[in-house]
Amino acid sequence: MVDELILSRNDLDFILFDWLKVDQLNQRTCFSGQDRFDYTSVLNVYESLATDLFAPHNKKNDSNEPSFDGETVKVNPEVGVALREFSIAGLMNAAFPAEWGGMNLPTTVERAGMAYLLGANAGTAAYAFLTIGNANLLMAYGEKDLITPYITAMAEGKCFGTMCLSEPQAGSSLADIRTRAVSNGDGRYRLFGNKMWISGGDHEISDNILHLVLAKIPDENGQIPAGVKGISLFAVPRKLLDESGRPGERNDVVLAGINHKMGYRGTVNCVLNLGEGKFTPEGKSGALGHIIGEPGKGLAYMFHMMNEARISVGLSAAALGYTGYLHALDYARTRLQGRPRSDRDINSPQVPLIKHADVRRMLLAQKSYVSGALALCLYAARLVDDSKSLEDKEERDKINVLLDLLTPVVKSWSSQWGLVANDLAIQVHGGYGYTREYNVEQFYRDNRLNPIHEGTFGIQALDLLGRKTRINDGLSVKLLDEKISETIKQALSIDKLQSHANKLDQAWKEILRVTKSLHSLEDLEVQLANAANYLEAFGHLVVGWLWLDQAITIYKTIETSSSSDFLNGKLAVCDYFFGWEMPKISSWLAVLDPVETTPLNMPEQWF
Repeated sequence: MVDELILSRNDLDFILFDWLKVDQLNQRTCFSGQDRFDYTSVLNVYESLATDLFAPHNKKNDSNEPSFDGETVKVNPEVGVALREFSIAGLMNAAFPAEWGGMNLPTTVERAGMAYLLGANAGTAAYAFLTIGNANLLMAYGEKDLITPYITAMAEGKCFGTMCLSEPQAGSSLADIRTRAVSNGDGRYRLFGNKMWISGGDHEISDNILHLVLAKIPDENGQIPAGVKGISLFAVPRKLLDESGRPGERNDVVLAGINHKMGYRGTVNCVLNLGEGKFTPEGKSGALGHIIGEPGKGLAYMFHMMNEARISVGLSAAALGYTGYLHALDYARTRLQGRPRSDRDINSPQVPLIKHADVRRMLLAQKSYVSGALALCLYAARLVDDSKSLEDKEERDKINVLLDLLTPVVKSWSSQWGLVANDLAIQVHGGYGYTREYNVEQFYRDNRLNPIHEGTFGIQALDLLGRKTRINDGLSVKLLDEKISETIKQALSIDKLQSHANKLDQAWKEILRVTKSLHSLEDLEVQLANAANYLEAFGHLVVGWLWLDQAITIYKTIETSSSSDFLNGKLAVCDYFFGWEMPKISSWLAVLDPVETTPLNMPEQWF
């Protein structure tokens, strides 16, 4: 069965219902009237779509990527079919509030369902992810009268969304963007500039595309303001809406060319030119768009979508790592090769790969990374639900601070170690692993994009150490400390978890000490020089904490469970993580206090 090679439903159900207890969300007004049956039924639909419509064309997406003939972008027809059925099933707006025609599904459940689609076909699923994030930003900051036609069309799969941040000369340095937004005199603006790396930027899958574009409004002298404070956000449709709210005249947004990536090949990724004059909406050049919110606050608004996208990138990495692990597990169970060291008789039958200790080590490592990443992503999604549904404002504020701290970890740890899992999946396959006849090499290539998507590992590290651990006088770290300390306290009361609890406690105290030491440094260049190692250590600590927290749940339920093999397997993976992975933390911290400065101080010419 294809679905059994995408995700483990046992693991997904355990994380959602036994550990995160999402079915208890119905005790809150926001999710009243929902129950576990509803959530299970919706997950079944996601799983069915992933199996029947997304997975079958994954390899076709990879070998027949989108093409551009100078006028039209051609995409495999199966992409449109899958996304239409996804929309018809009500899943594009599954987590939208009821006032916007959605099911008001908890984010945790919706993300769990989307993990199936990402594991089945990340290239096709990306269109849906971007559209959902686009709509969520519009609902948070847009004027209702202006955005309603777009939200309605997105829910129906008739309009897809993008995010347009980077530019060819600026990359991740958004302070240096040059796209200009000039007043049209009627409340709208005409945009002129170029945007790079735009996923879903042009296609014929939907009737329309809505681009969320960062641009700067020139001052009275025609000069664009410097820095990020001058950035505003604009909604720029591919086609202008007519009086009835339907797509009509073509806007001045033109595809300049497609980027050819090593993975995610089913997703159109392109350079867009705005205002080049190929089209003249309402008789003039310039891409017409509406400003979202207030001028100069565009980057703050865009962070709503960016942070959602970062969690989505982590989820994509977890799903791709997970399907790679399941493929490797299936191969290791069925591929006969070699004999145990205790039986070297050439006439004796060969044994499955899984009988070899080193293969089991690689499978354990993969499972610890991918299941840990899935738990991390869904834990973050649960925080999103708490931030929406808790009635106490002070508690909601605390949840948002904790989520803000963990977002760079969710994005970066999952994308880094999900990729390591894919690498190990290839290794388990041996020589077959890097041939295109087997799926694991594509999973690796698809997943290799995620450490770069939505901010590189290094950028996330600077964000974590330089900002997230500092804001509100370190409140975010204090809140995480409370969570970790509670888990350690509970684990110490369980004999088989006491050693893990002590390791977690020791590692966490060391991270806290190093954090304080780094924050005390006056030289910011030195303080942040080895931020990547800090993120490595911090991320491993957080995932170790979540593994221990799940183990506590298991020990509370294992005697009454009929899934003892599954639960014992999770406990073994927890043991593996504490035995093999947690010791890595001390080596990452070793170059942080004192700061090892060779990379910082080495002159360029020495390279």
